Amino acid sequence: MNLFEKERLIAQKSEEFEQDTPENIIKWAVDTFPNITFACSFGAEDVVLVDMLQKISPTSDIFYLDTNVHFKETYETRNRLEEYYGLKFVQVLPKLTLAEQAAEHGDELWKSNPNACCNIRKVDPLTTILRNYEAWITGIRRDQAPTRANAKKIEYDTKFGLIKFNPIANWSSDDVWNYIRAHGLIYNPLHDQHYPSIGCEHCTRQVMPGEDPRAGRWSDSDKTECGLHKS
Repeated sequence: MNLFEKERLIAQKSEEFEQDTPENIIKWAVDTFPNITFACSFGAEDVVLVDMLQKISPTSDIFYLDTNVHFKETYETRNRLEEYYGLKFVQVLPKLTLAEQAAEHGDELWKSNPNACCNIRKVDPLTTILRNYEAWITGIRRDQAPTRANAKKIEYDTKFGLIKFNPIANWSSDDVWNYIRAHGLIYNPLHDQHYPSIGCEHCTRQVMPGEDPRAGRWSDSDKTECGLHKS
């Protein structure tokens, strides 16, 4: 399927998917684009999609960007999910170790230049892994941030050059947690400790009542996104 055919198909299906269930979207995605992957961060949205994908297409690849600075609870959640579902998440590492990054860019780059740190430890590895696929699935939701408000259920990702599925784009946080509770899913325990959005340990803090749910991400800067999702 060439780019023109893909764009035409996206235009035809985008409106239809707006009223469809995440499960139906995922089923169509894996049937139409067998060479597809899911990017998992082990947050609440993503454990929902892990569960759905395991029920629909258990052999589809699921990868995670291992920045080497995730919370220990995030790595423990990964391990629990692997054991429960009997799967192995694909680990995607940065080209630079933390020691190499410090040698080239100085200690604690996440403080001095968080955008550069995200590029090294997230964006560049994501760019590399996505070259192996023709489509990817994400757990972004429109109400997470203004930069995600226009996300479609299916769109052509111009940043990475492949088709992108956002099956729960129109879900609320309540929808996510209702599914987690209804299905008894494993989730990151940090969510119960005032961490609605969980990134790397150095760049994520607790969010207190009344704050924006993403206020805990890069709170010492004006940065709001890691660069994985275009505005």
